[in-house]
Amino acid sequence: MQHIYNSNIPSAIATLSCVFSMQLTHFTDFGLRILIYLTGVPDGEVVTIKEISAQFNVPQNHLNKIANRLGKLGWVEATPGRNGGLRLNIEPASLLLGDILQTLEGHPALVDCEKPACALKGNCNLKRILDLGLRDFFAAMNQYSLADLTQSPTSDVIARMHFQPRSLSARPH
Repeated sequence: MQHIYNSNIPSAIATLSCVFSMQLTHFTDFGLRILIYLTGVPDGEVVTIKEISAQFNVPQNHLNKIANRLGKLGWVEATPGRNGGLRLNIEPASLLLGDILQTLEGHPALVDCEKPACALKGNCNLKRILDLGLRDFFAAMNQYSLADLTQSPTSDVIARMHFQPRSLSARPH
């Protein structure tokens, strides 16, 4: 049996290891936390990044970037100024989980056939099947909305968090 070294094999193995260790980015994770937390804000009120930071023990600078993106997407309204803060700008039932994940993750595909260039490009069942799986994953997640994510017991915890805020001195910067 003759073994031929294929320089694409190490990159294919690296790609597969990334696929099988899939995890949401911190950006998406924290974005979901912001959205979930904002569902508990009473009408006409806002919460600050500082409050969200303290509640989830996440640095404010990370949350600022994420809140900015959520605002640009129209999902969150940010009111500037001393009495400013964030509030949800969309009905929770109309914001679908698959759409949130796909938008915040920003992954067009699980496998990148370009970098490094793969000899199987255009003739590979792996990419086609993974693309189908990813499409089906987002479709399955779109069966759930932000409103579904915030049903009890989550809504109970969110309510307690809003009524029993952590001390400002314990908040990370």
